[in-house]
Amino acid sequence: MVSERIHKAEALDLFGMDLLELGRRADAARRRIVGSERVGFVIDRNITFTNYCDVGCNFCAFYCRGDEEGYELSIAEILEKVEELVKLGGTQVLLQGGIRKNRGLGYYTGMLSAVKQRFPGIHLHSLSPSEVHCLSVREGLRVRDVLSALIEAGLDSLPGAAEILVDAVRRRVSPKKPMTRDWLHVMRTCHELGIHTTATMTFGMGESIEDRIEHFEHVRRLQDETGGFKAFIPWTFSPRHTRMSEIPGSLANDYLRTLALSRIYLDNFPHITSGWVTEGLDLAQVGLFFGADDFGGILMEEVVLRSAGVSFKAGVDDFVHLIREAGKIPVQRNSKYEALRVYP
Repeated sequence: MVSERIHKAEALDLFGMDLLELGRRADAARRRIVGSERVGFVIDRNITFTNYCDVGCNFCAFYCRGDEEGYELSIAEILEKVEELVKLGGTQVLLQGGIRKNRGLGYYTGMLSAVKQRFPGIHLHSLSPSEVHCLSVREGLRVRDVLSALIEAGLDSLPGAAEILVDAVRRRVSPKKPMTRDWLHVMRTCHELGIHTTATMTFGMGESIEDRIEHFEHVRRLQDETGGFKAFIPWTFSPRHTRMSEIPGSLANDYLRTLALSRIYLDNFPHITSGWVTEGLDLAQVGLFFGADDFGGILMEEVVLRSAGVSFKAGVDDFVHLIREAGKIPVQRNSKYEALRVYP
């Protein structure tokens, strides 16, 4: 018998149970936590302002491997892209890029403030815990000081960008990135400073199921402490064109099991997102029966995953159709997961 709040041993047993029964339990957890059949989505845009990166994670197919491949957007180019989003009724921008040792805090605050001054209504769900940590080290400042400067410049919330929160895995797949303790410290500090975040997990990189559960445990503990996470977003690793291309991609069964287990384990997270960008629209729709209550964003101009051979595209009409087809209620939301428009 599984207790109301499951723990690691119970979670491992759940992962191996009949898939449809696991989905049924995850859907029951969704109904209990969410309390409705609404499925949210946000109209947003990914703006990857540079592919130069000094970290070069083994799982990444996007970062620049030579000067001839590199680019860095100007402020004017970034503003033009934001304007295109605004004209389409978009509300959220994800400004993300490679981690560069020769770019200080002023580079990032200047970018954020330029967008915020021109488009004050746009929510900047931008950068990453790794960028914040690396800026702290580079500038010799506390993480709190770096985040305070970014928030003052216009940062509204911070994406998760976690991979797997197990140091043994991180040393293998992203050895130059901050370790688990650092990631958690950045997130805790965000919450203390009053901005919310999301938590993600990229899985299927050769980690064990126990490693995934350890990841769940880390973010659940922090959520117990701060309540600052708005959503959890699991997605599968795309191995093509990476230094880990020998790893076979995760199958639909593995994705649905992990998604369902995340909904059951993360009983203090208000939302779980089904990752259509990596899994495709059909599987993401199935995920709505395995505990998910959110479809994420339309992600205009997503280029990082495209470099790994993932090129699914969708718009508002696609989202509304798929959500309705699943018997759910489509809801355009803002970055705080508040409803902006409920589709009848």
